[in-house]
Order: sequence, then structure tokens, then C-alpha cells
Amino acid sequence: MTLESTPYAPHYTPPPASKEQLDYADLAVIDLSKAANEAGRVEIAQQIREALKTAGFFYVVNHGLSTAQTERIFDIADIPFSAVSEEEKRSYAANILATGSYQGYKLRQYWHVHNGVRDEIEHYNIHRDMNQREHPIALRPYLSELQAFTEHNHFNVLHPILRCLAMGLDLPEETFVEKHGFSSIGETWLRFLKYHPRSEEDEQKSEKVWLKGHTDFGSITLLYSQPVSALQIFTQSGEWKWIKHIENALIVNIGDAIEWLTGGIYRATIHRVRQPPDDQHGYARLGVIYFAQTDDDVKLVPLPALRGIGPGNHFTDEEAPTMEMHRKGRAMAYGQTQTTKKEGNVEEEVINGIVVKHYN
Repeated sequence: MTLESTPYAPHYTPPPASKEQLDYADLAVIDLSKAANEAGRVEIAQQIREALKTAGFFYVVNHGLSTAQTERIFDIADIPFSAVSEEEKRSYAANILATGSYQGYKLRQYWHVHNGVRDEIEHYNIHRDMNQREHPIALRPYLSELQAFTEHNHFNVLHPILRCLAMGLDLPEETFVEKHGFSSIGETWLRFLKYHPRSEEDEQKSEKVWLKGHTDFGSITLLYSQPVSALQIFTQSGEWKWIKHIENALIVNIGDAIEWLTGGIYRATIHRVRQPPDDQHGYARLGVIYFAQTDDDVKLVPLPALRGIGPGNHFTDEEAPTMEMHRKGRAMAYGQTQTTKKEGNVEEEVINGIVVKHYN
């Protein structure tokens, strides 16, 4: 990916990292540059398999972008929020309930979080094909850069990780790559998002939870690390642990699609976003994410070579949703439907016959 300096974008200065002694998760750090040859991919495949058996998340470094290039992307990522009026944002809002798609803005206070508190998160979601819809005026000068950034994430980061996932299961390398076509019909997208600080009253009502514990509904999530501590994972020992910021690293996890395609050999890990530590209160949290999903027509059942190996199927072949059905159901329901309180801090809802759990 070529580093651009024009057109000019105001520099986004992130908040300082927290200095508090937080209980951080111990995550593997994967050097993606090793994926350039088969021996390196074999090594990485085993590292990722072990990471997904334990923490469920891992870091990726040497992903092909310099620190300066990543900073430039964060400069652009802030534009949909800081340089677009509220009126224009509304005109580009996603019609989530009608379409099951997040393309466009997810506006603040769209989701119910807890005890009557609504979210303070705004997204701008861009399909990997930038021409699928029109974009806000302020963002248009940067679309060619964002297209290059999206292609970099898809071909130079996502695909190598998918090859290593397959190798870790003794499958042909292209097994998962073939289900993630760049030009196929599907909803893999680039997401810019901004979490805004909330009132103390809302923090108390929501028990400081900004986004309930959940699994991602897609296949692979690539999150560009940033310094505001808020992301936590739910460990196998039943504890919430913080994710530490590593400069110019990616934080990677799998979602429901990979769990179901592997029959549960690879498990999607529950994670949430909560109020940052005391020394970061009052800061907004700007994020850059590449959310990968399989092609829309992929049925989310265990691959033939993995049947009878993993913990089990979630569905029969006849009942199993396609990726399109699952993503639309989750997108349309999240934060809009009535959940059922279960034991502990768990709430459930049923979407297309699938029990979806949310954790506070």
C-alpha cells in the first residue's frame, strides 16, 4: 500500500495510553511477515491454533503498514465524525432494520445497552467495494486511499490468516480463502467508529458497560490497536481481562462463522467494551476495524473434512443459516429486541432459530 500525504487530512492525535495497572490478557503476538513462505505459515498456523484454543484473541505485527501509514488511516477515520454535520450524517444513515446492513452510519443512541441507557457509539461502515453507495462529501477525496487500504487488509492480512487457520486444521491452504472472495456478494466492510464519553449517571445505570459481551457474527475481525483501554475478553476461567495497546499492531479474533465452519474446533471468544480506566475518562475512542465475513451464500455448517472432529454441529444441514441470513438477523436485532434474563449477567434472544447470548 502506497503512503499518501495528499489530499490533506487534519492530524488526529490519540489520547495517551493508560498508566493504570490493569489486568491484561496474555495474548500471542504473531509476526505476519513470516507468512511469505510455507515454513513460516506452518509456524504461524500452530501459533494461531494455540491462541484460539486459549485466549481466542491474538496480536498481529509486521502486517505491511508502517506506523505512519496507520496514523494516516486514523486521520481519515476521524473525518466522518468530526467533519460531517449531524444533518448530513442522518442523510447517510444505514437502514439497518429494513436491510440488515450497516453500510453507512450507525448513529448514536440507536442501540439500547442496559437499564434504559442507549449507546454513545457512532460508526461509518464502508463496503469493500467503495462504489456501492455514495459517501459524505468530506470523505470523498480519500476514497482511493481507503480502497487501497481495504484491498491491503483483504489480500495481505485476512487471506494469510485464513490460510494459516486452514493449515492448523490440516486442510488445503485455500479452504477459507475461497469463501472470502473480494468481488463476491457479501458484506465484508471497513468500519470507522467513535465511542463518546457518557454521563456518570448513564455509567452507573449501565454498570459501566459500553457494549455488552458478545461474539462477532462474521469470520475474522481485524482491529487496529489504539491507546484508549476499553476492550475486554471473557477468559476460559470466567474473568474479564483487558486488551493492552501495542503500537501499530492488529488485534484479531474469529467470529461465529469460523466457529460453525470448524464445528467448534476454533471458538469465537466473548468480548465487550466498557468504560476506560480513571486516567482515560473523558476521552473519545476512535477505532478502525476490518470486519470480514464469508460470501453471502456460504452455509455455516462444519466443513466435510471436520465433521465428527469438533465439539459438534450447531445445526443440521437443513436448519443451518447462510452467512447472509445470520448477518442480517444479528444486525437487525442487536440493541432493538427484547432479551430474556438468564442466570448471572447473561441475556438471551433467539434470532433465526439461533440463541444469541449477551454478557454484562
